[in-house]
Amino acid sequence: MKALIKLISHRQKEFYFPRNHFKSTAEATILYLTCNDLVASGRDRKPNALVQVAVIDPHKQHLVSHACTEIVEANKDPLFLTGVTFPSEYPASPETLVKLTVYDAKDKSQESVSKQLLWVCVCSSFLGSATFSVADLLRAKDERLTLSLRSSDGVCTAGTVVVSRLKMGEMEEVDVDHITTDIPSHKVKQQGEEKKQESPFSRLFKNPVCKVYRFQTVDSKWMLVREQMEECTLSFSVPKQLLSLYIQEDMSRVQDLRELGELSPHWDNLRKEVMTRYGGIISSYQETLAELDKITGRSFKPSCCKAQKSLEFIPINLHTQRMRVTCPRKTDAFYDIVTVGAPAAHFQGFKCGGLQRVLSRYEAEKKSTAYQCIYYSPEHTAKAQEVLSTMSLLQPLITSLADQLLQAAQEHSSPGLRDALKNLSDKTEQFVHTLKDELVKSALLALHAARPGYVSKNQKGEGGTLPLKHQDSIPHHKEYDEEEWDRVWANVAKCLNCVIAMVDKLQEEDNSKQEPVPDQQLADVITSHNPGDWREQLRPPVTRLKECVMEVVEKAKKAMTFVLLQEAACSIPQGFLLQQRRDVVFSQALAALACGFVMRLYAGMQDKGFLRQLHLVGLVAQFESLLSTYSEEIGMLEDMEVGISDLQRVVFQITEAKTDDLSDLQPLVCGRRDHFTVEVPLPRLVFQTLPEEIKEGKPLRVFPVLFNVGINEQQTIAERFGDISLQERINQRNFEMLEAYYKSLSEKVPLECLPCFQTQTDIKELLETLGQNVVTKKRKNVEILWIAGTICRRLNGIRFTSCKSAKDRTSMSVTLEQCALLRDEHQLSKDFFIRALDCMRREGCRIENVQKNIRCRKYAFNILQLMAFPKCYRPPEGTYGKVDS
Repeated sequence: MKALIKLISHRQKEFYFPRNHFKSTAEATILYLTCNDLVASGRDRKPNALVQVAVIDPHKQHLVSHACTEIVEANKDPLFLTGVTFPSEYPASPETLVKLTVYDAKDKSQESVSKQLLWVCVCSSFLGSATFSVADLLRAKDERLTLSLRSSDGVCTAGTVVVSRLKMGEMEEVDVDHITTDIPSHKVKQQGEEKKQESPFSRLFKNPVCKVYRFQTVDSKWMLVREQMEECTLSFSVPKQLLSLYIQEDMSRVQDLRELGELSPHWDNLRKEVMTRYGGIISSYQETLAELDKITGRSFKPSCCKAQKSLEFIPINLHTQRMRVTCPRKTDAFYDIVTVGAPAAHFQGFKCGGLQRVLSRYEAEKKSTAYQCIYYSPEHTAKAQEVLSTMSLLQPLITSLADQLLQAAQEHSSPGLRDALKNLSDKTEQFVHTLKDELVKSALLALHAARPGYVSKNQKGEGGTLPLKHQDSIPHHKEYDEEEWDRVWANVAKCLNCVIAMVDKLQEEDNSKQEPVPDQQLADVITSHNPGDWREQLRPPVTRLKECVMEVVEKAKKAMTFVLLQEAACSIPQGFLLQQRRDVVFSQALAALACGFVMRLYAGMQDKGFLRQLHLVGLVAQFESLLSTYSEEIGMLEDMEVGISDLQRVVFQITEAKTDDLSDLQPLVCGRRDHFTVEVPLPRLVFQTLPEEIKEGKPLRVFPVLFNVGINEQQTIAERFGDISLQERINQRNFEMLEAYYKSLSEKVPLECLPCFQTQTDIKELLETLGQNVVTKKRKNVEILWIAGTICRRLNGIRFTSCKSAKDRTSMSVTLEQCALLRDEHQLSKDFFIRALDCMRREGCRIENVQKNIRCRKYAFNILQLMAFPKCYRPPEGTYGKVDS
């Protein structure tokens, strides 16, 4: 028993072997096991066999539990589908001894990994054991050993166990040299070769968990399947960057409010109250950021921490999962998916619903209760944010281009002058167009009315001014010169015309100098036109242009800040709480999207068709949700809907990393709430292989779509007694968006750029089927999810799957999707489909995900719940139970 406890203790410490992302994808020794002629403890029955694999360290002389196969029921000649791996960074040397112990399982449930051996001893009958060295296996013919199983007395034979060795990709005549890592262009080194240097991408994906299986195809051949699940460091780095940007933006907003100038007492009091609210948010975000900065070495948030305040910006249980399939005489195939808990504000709770419901209620209440201020519609507010954002980008750019024009003039360069003038003209015209908006003009008028001492004609009375009443529209006062703003921004255009005229004049004079003239006249021309003249002549109109631009920026900035002051003042305190909730949800959603984008980019670096699609159209990001439309999960779905929709404000840019140092390869987030850019740096050699459009910094778009079908018992209640209109509306709206994306893609990109699949159903036909399912009144219509996922893969998209915590329902969905891909794309035998599904759910990466989250190897389902699940989403017996999730 002491030896057993020692073995369990060591198993607890060693269960998650540290593995480098790319080394773990390299060549690893894989053992497959088969037993023959097993004898059960009861002679009248066949055993439920499983094999416990342990390693005897020859130097330390102790036993280390390494792996356990699945249970094969009622079979005296069991063939185990789960492989046993010895990854290259935790190698089995030739001297390593491996002990195989075969048990007859009485009970199929397992409590946890730390108790696995104890479970084996208590809940199983010992049948026999055998020991071999790795050297014995390597020397054996075809690297295959047949060992006799010895009973506990060491005398009787309890059957045999067959051990065969296989390398990843080594299927029959498939050459090992053709094995590549999960990332294209990185060849795997053979045993004995020096180790590869750490990959530049290994900083993003960490702590891989790998599982391997062998499954039979319809033609009785064997395919090798590998699952690899990893954490992503973007789980923490993206929210931390967003928090910094939120703080920076709100501090800038406070400064803008201060710079509004003197206001009447009423407006000044509102301004102070709004600034106090902003100060509270800034303080809260700074505190959260400080807490996150204290966390080191952690790259995912377990589901049990989903309502923890300090971690509310971090996505729940974010992992990537890749399935690699190796078949005889075929190229390896890869299938990626990102799993994450539904982006939602769990700390704030769902008592009043989620974002979608709160936003609708907020707009209605804001208009009816905003008696203290001027009501601006959401469109006005969005426009004000857009104007501020555009001005902050264009004003410094115009100043820089104006300086470039003067520099070209000093160098007396006609081509340089033309190019600089063209760029300056384009940006100045864009600047003028942005400000040619009635909102700016009317907001300036409203700001003028808010100054101290302002009294309009209709407010004059014997006792002074009347109290301010709620205004449903922007005020118009005849005392204010409404044409002043038109003159101000029109001056920018006039100044630009003066600059253009001066450049034309200088170039005409330069051209006239090229004509033949007498020597004395030429000398006079050279004397009177030295190179410095161009700059001196251009300086006055250019300076005037910059001054006019600054004047316009100053006025427009105050006007738009005043609009946003109304927005904030009309909604105290609800608006600020709503903004915080939206920030939290968006942070979780963006972290997941950035993870999926980077993973998809790395996988497609050598696919020219994919890269063409990326810069011409963009990628679809399809989020699958399994939330119910009942109780708290309605609020989660309402949060998720808005969070996913807000991702439309995000673009990606590929940049060349400053160095190949790993710290310079971390994605960077920049921008403000109305528009964010995620920069993805690549090493110089990789960056140089990209299309010119991407290298030039073209913004790369992502089209997020969300499909939801609830599958649990709460959804049963919602369908029979409640309301599922939220789910129906989400699916219909996002179907239309997916259809529009495909239309745009088919117009701009040849369909040959899309990946090839064995199932050659036309994408148009798939879309038609999806559209029919979306409008069909059918309970728990999971076909919507299956078809949407298929379309996403066919369109080179990014796949996401979510439930409340990405642990239980998500695991059922991911394993089902993987087995469906094996069936449809790799001819998995129908006799092996259920076995493969149960094997992945019982022994695969997803049960390890459960263990990582709650320290227990049980899905959080009970029998009553599972009766409401569609059959294909039910886990195998013994893998579920009541646990704290």
